[in-house]
Amino acid sequence: MHASLLAPAQFDPADLTLSQCKEILTRLQHWLEQRFKAGDDIMELVAIRSQHMDQLLTGLWHHFGLADDPQLALVAVGGYGRGELHPYSDIDLLILYNGSPHTAINERISHFITQLWDLRLEVGHSVRCVEECIAQGQQDLTIATNLIEARLITGCYHTFAKLTQATEPDTFWPSQAFFEAKRDEQHQRHQHYQDTSYKLEPDIKNSPGGLRDIQTISWVTRRHFGATTLHEMVSHDFLSQDEYLELLDCQNFLWKLRFALHMAIHKPDNRLLFDRQRAVATALGFAGEGNEPIEQMMKRFYQTVRRVAELNEMLLQLFDEAILGHIAMDVTTLTPEFRLRGTLIDAIKPNLFIEQPAAILRLFYQIAAHPHITGIYSSTLRELRDARRVLPGFLCERADCRQVFMMLMRHHHGCGLALTLMHRYGIIAAYLPQWSKIVGQMQFDMFHAYPVDEHTHRLLKNIYRFNQLEAQRNHPLCFDICSRMRKPELLNIAALFHDIAKGRGGDHSELGAEDALAFCELHQLDTSDARLVSWLVRQHLLMSVTAQRRDIYDPEVISEFASQVRDESRLDLLYTLTVADICATNDNLWNDWKGSLLRELYFSTQKALRRGLENPPDLRLRVRENQRQARQILTRLDTTEEQIKPLWSRFTADYFLRHTPEQIAWHSRHIMAHGNNSAPLVQISQQPGRGGSELFIYCPDSPNLFGRVAAALDQKNLNIHDAQIMTSKDGYALDTFIVLEPDGQPVSGDRLGDLCERLSEVLTHTAPPKIRIRPPSRRHREFSVTTQVNFMNPSRATKRTLVELVALDTPGLLARVGNIFSQLKLNLHAAKITTVGERVEDFFSLTNQQNQPLTEQEQEQLREKVIAELSVET
Repeated sequence: MHASLLAPAQFDPADLTLSQCKEILTRLQHWLEQRFKAGDDIMELVAIRSQHMDQLLTGLWHHFGLADDPQLALVAVGGYGRGELHPYSDIDLLILYNGSPHTAINERISHFITQLWDLRLEVGHSVRCVEECIAQGQQDLTIATNLIEARLITGCYHTFAKLTQATEPDTFWPSQAFFEAKRDEQHQRHQHYQDTSYKLEPDIKNSPGGLRDIQTISWVTRRHFGATTLHEMVSHDFLSQDEYLELLDCQNFLWKLRFALHMAIHKPDNRLLFDRQRAVATALGFAGEGNEPIEQMMKRFYQTVRRVAELNEMLLQLFDEAILGHIAMDVTTLTPEFRLRGTLIDAIKPNLFIEQPAAILRLFYQIAAHPHITGIYSSTLRELRDARRVLPGFLCERADCRQVFMMLMRHHHGCGLALTLMHRYGIIAAYLPQWSKIVGQMQFDMFHAYPVDEHTHRLLKNIYRFNQLEAQRNHPLCFDICSRMRKPELLNIAALFHDIAKGRGGDHSELGAEDALAFCELHQLDTSDARLVSWLVRQHLLMSVTAQRRDIYDPEVISEFASQVRDESRLDLLYTLTVADICATNDNLWNDWKGSLLRELYFSTQKALRRGLENPPDLRLRVRENQRQARQILTRLDTTEEQIKPLWSRFTADYFLRHTPEQIAWHSRHIMAHGNNSAPLVQISQQPGRGGSELFIYCPDSPNLFGRVAAALDQKNLNIHDAQIMTSKDGYALDTFIVLEPDGQPVSGDRLGDLCERLSEVLTHTAPPKIRIRPPSRRHREFSVTTQVNFMNPSRATKRTLVELVALDTPGLLARVGNIFSQLKLNLHAAKITTVGERVEDFFSLTNQQNQPLTEQEQEQLREKVIAELSVET
């Protein structure tokens, strides 16, 4: 190591001015960064910063005359106490005294700490006597842990020795109590992170499987065995040499990640946020095109924390037995191969999994078959890990393994805890070669919140939950479908393969469909079932795309979708897979609006399939039926036919096609009450429908009405998700918007009055909208989305041009787009607004001034205008 290159001269305390200290720290920091880039051992770099900090603090201790007090000691605690200091880690100090320090010493301590702050060091400090340390440590686990790791930097050894003696396990936090407290502390910390490290912006220190989990192991072994290194667990028979090396490898990678992160952001933050990931990946030497370096780094991170979590779980179980004596006495035999120790399953015969690989899958089948099992016994988990590493090939290559795997896919509880543990312990990756390639595979965007394997695991868990009674409340249609499903394994297999080809290049749906077909054939499913699974994988995005981006009130759209689905059985499976997929993609993605869209598409398609695709609906009959039902509602509200008839004569047939009878009655009642009032009519439904607040606007049509409404809603921090833009025969706007709060909920009741008032004001004046200019969020700044404007052929029924806009999600985008439509004198009839992470994928239904589909020239003009406008920085 090159420590000597940096070894500072012996400090003359009299010369330790603030500027000299800054120079010393700057030189140290620069040297550490250079050596890190050169690939020096991360353990030595972390130790060297700690050693040099010791030297500097010792010099300052003398500089401020603190060495004059023979009873005073400067003690490192926390990570610094372990001799581990990353570039911007906190420097936790305990100034320990015996008796009580006099006033002069207190002033010197104050000057000493102030100097450290002036040096911009992240210092955490306390000034206590030994008795105070013990009293506070007995009440606070964090303080107790720091004291157990205490290390003397300089000062009175006897004062420090008094602290060391007072914190011995026989009097201060006995190992049993300490272990239980640390185990509970870890459990609470994991819950804070939803028991997963598979986040797009993980905390590399505190997330499950992160550095804190390794430290927990170290703390417990130090308290119980007096061990000061991880390697001592090998001599105590808690870790094999290979397991120790694995844990050390994991720690080293996480240390490198943390070191590089601190270098990149120049502060002690352990969150690997979007805007930091590229710099960190580059510092760690990951290379490739575009986002490849980030995705490679995150894949390595996810794989590392999974290994740490596995070792941590195994060791805490072993500690539970060794420290607390919790060896299950209630042992029950399940099969000749397995027994229960309490609620943990245990293999009876040593080396079972190595000798009989199919027993690995039989273990998980037993977990599915016995819902009271909560986990795997530590010794069995170790044997499972060992067997997994020496498998000669993938388990699916063996006929006996395939048989058990299909039993799991068909079992009612197969996708419950059994699947979760198979995922956690790498057994799905050991079974399927395709799965092994997506473990930790992330996508650098704001839409997919989890790596591909974790997303798929969550999708399968969602399908499993659809079979539980609680789904009757949250997803009643999914519950109904699943309760009558004859072959649930087909949906499970489709879910397993739906994203399995991500990261390979090409269309992942097509590649995944081929893999799924080969899987089904290998597992001897009949041809029709195999083709159904393959079709589900190929079309797994079809329903969400159709619902969120197409006009599902257009009969042609429903007919086209129904012709692709072909029968109700496929519709059931596709609907369930779609809902489970959306819910598993992002914790904030699912809302009632998406649910209502999918249900409307499901039932419209179901009607089309039952009627027969060769029998398209009679649109005139639908108009008359909607009018009949709306008339019934209005009649119950004491509205006469003489009042209804002149109003409806002003509406087009398209209006009655695209609104429900309830909407028609609601609109009509308020328009009639509004009378000849020249002010705009603005109504927001008090009973949110279709998953969002329904906003209805009635006023004389005017230029860029959509853009002005969009700007006003943006100023109120509300999101438009759908718009039906109608104009009556006599030139009145009949516009309906579905509006949601940023969290996906309907508009808060206390905002309705102010919102109506603001919209009325905007509609009264035809001035161009004031587009709110805001800088993009921290996350959005990391992405670049090329603006695309694509056109689809006009619908024969509506004779409108459908325009797809793909762009970076920026404040005021809808208002700017609406302004462009107005400038080009285009008529907007409908809009579907979809935000996919950092990008928007919006669809607009347009006609030209002659109310005809856009010509090629008009399309090109619109494309150029939109791209030019959205390329301008706001």
